[in-house]
Amino acid sequence: MRILLFLILFPLVSALILSLVRQDFVRRLIVIISASALIIASLGLLWVCDVNKVLLYELGGAWVIPFTGWVMPFADWIRPFMKLIELCIAAYILVVSIRHRKWLIVPLILTQAGIGLWFEITHAHDLGKGAPLFVDSLSLIMALIIGIVGSLIAVYALGYMRDFHSHAKAVPDKRRSFFFITFVFLSAMFGVVFSNDLLWFYFFWEITTISSFVMIGYRGNRESIDNAFLALGLNLLGGLAMCLGIVILALQTGAFEWSQLLSQDKLLVMAPIILLSVGGIVKAAQLPFSSWLLGAMVAPTPVSALLHSSTMVKAGVYLLVKLGPLLADTYAGLLISLLGGFTFLMTSIIAISQSDAKRVLAYSTIANLGLIVMCAGIGTYASIWTAVLLVIFHAVAKGLLFLCVGEIEHTIGNRNIESMEGLVVAMPRFAWLMLIGMAGMFLAPFGMLISKWAALVAVIESHPILSFLLIYGSAATLFFWAKWMGKILSVNQHRENIETGIDKTVWAPLDILAFMLAGVCLSFPYLSHEMIEPYVRSVYGVAATMSAGNLITMLIMMGLIFLFFISRKGVNFRNTRRVEPYMGGANIPDTGNFSGSAGAVHGISFRNYYLEKYCGERLLFYPSVLISLGLLMVLMIGTVV
Repeated sequence: MRILLFLILFPLVSALILSLVRQDFVRRLIVIISASALIIASLGLLWVCDVNKVLLYELGGAWVIPFTGWVMPFADWIRPFMKLIELCIAAYILVVSIRHRKWLIVPLILTQAGIGLWFEITHAHDLGKGAPLFVDSLSLIMALIIGIVGSLIAVYALGYMRDFHSHAKAVPDKRRSFFFITFVFLSAMFGVVFSNDLLWFYFFWEITTISSFVMIGYRGNRESIDNAFLALGLNLLGGLAMCLGIVILALQTGAFEWSQLLSQDKLLVMAPIILLSVGGIVKAAQLPFSSWLLGAMVAPTPVSALLHSSTMVKAGVYLLVKLGPLLADTYAGLLISLLGGFTFLMTSIIAISQSDAKRVLAYSTIANLGLIVMCAGIGTYASIWTAVLLVIFHAVAKGLLFLCVGEIEHTIGNRNIESMEGLVVAMPRFAWLMLIGMAGMFLAPFGMLISKWAALVAVIESHPILSFLLIYGSAATLFFWAKWMGKILSVNQHRENIETGIDKTVWAPLDILAFMLAGVCLSFPYLSHEMIEPYVRSVYGVAATMSAGNLITMLIMMGLIFLFFISRKGVNFRNTRRVEPYMGGANIPDTGNFSGSAGAVHGISFRNYYLEKYCGERLLFYPSVLISLGLLMVLMIGTVV
């Protein structure tokens, strides 16, 4: 219980201190100490908890009001206090929305705040007197992702944000508020994964929404503000659906906790389950709501990494995975699976046409989250096992990739994939970190490919017709990752090493994430047996496992990969000899040019296929939104019925 409260409350203390600190040295010290404490506490929680049990924690103790002698139990005042904070957040959103003339936000926040206040006054005080906090193996996995990956991103942000403001001198230096919001965000995410009480869950959920709004709008220009309000509006829409779902569930059944919800007859609570699922779909940036995550690219790189890898979007899939057993063998589960699979296919295809590295990562994130949503909608023990596995590998690999791209952008001046040609010579350490991250996303025996194979098996066993979405989406994934890797490894002309002056607070998180990615691949059987299978078994009474033959094959492939990395020829490019390509004329040495007919000098360049004519964003995105909106409308009509 103490570790749970520490993980939720300690980031708030760090956030308050950071909001007051102006000196860069002191800020660095506080962030590093706070991040280290969160990592240690997350690992300590794993050490002391029994992963085979669901542990519920009641909120004991009381607050003695000074000078009065009145004793007020924590359980009686903590929820009204949360509601007060929610109303303050709602007031802030209302004010900034009116100030920026974002009128569509106004009715959303007023409706949401009104429903919540009415329910709190009229019904909530009679409900939810049980255990507000809990720990199971799934929340432990999520806590490790938040505590380790999220904390490493915070440390990375120290060096990155200093360089960011040295490049973007027109942007006001708001690092105090940036790190304040970062640690508030981490606190809220710990609250989301440890909350058993659904109102607590909703409270922390909404804090992640307002935190992301502030972080996306960090630059303060018109583009950032517009994209921040887009994210806010769509997530408020999802929050409203969740609010309605919790209210209907409580009024209909009296269930106010996860432990109570999961024991209900799913046919009797299908309407609130669907509404909760809509909230998860929005937060996971699935079609038709994915535009908010694409717009978040305007934020500094640490924000993108926090939103896309370890925290914000993972809250959405965490919710859907929790609801998976209730979605199994239902029309709602089938539609959610179809929506996730469709999102995976279409966003993977659109990613082929993107040359902006961050945009490729964003579409890849949406696609992989779609795969997790598809598995959650299927809701079988095999698909839930697969979904949790996908969450783990995606968090580590995508966190590494986002952070690498951010620093590469600072160094070369842009984030276009074509500008990364010869990166293996110009920035060799970053190139290898990028290659490790990309391998983690689609190459055997890294976990994402294993997870996709398991997802295919689960889909074929439950809804075979959906398998084509996974197969063709995976083929598109192979295309855009492979061509990006090829660009990094190709050397067309002489390049100097420009990998100098990188802050240690940048290198350390990147190296740790790279080792983590290799580590989770090597220890995957252990992770499955000790953490994922206990959760699946606690819900379904049975768990998916890998056969001995598959494990041996995976370990052999992993060994071959590590032989490549320890090979001198595999990692040392300084002593290699570059041979210029034959270009149909007289090559001009060390220029990448050749002399053609009549002495004319011609240059040679290599450019990837982006297939804009067939896979372009303008061609496919809006039709995909309309189709997915139709699926969502069918889902909502089913709620009414």
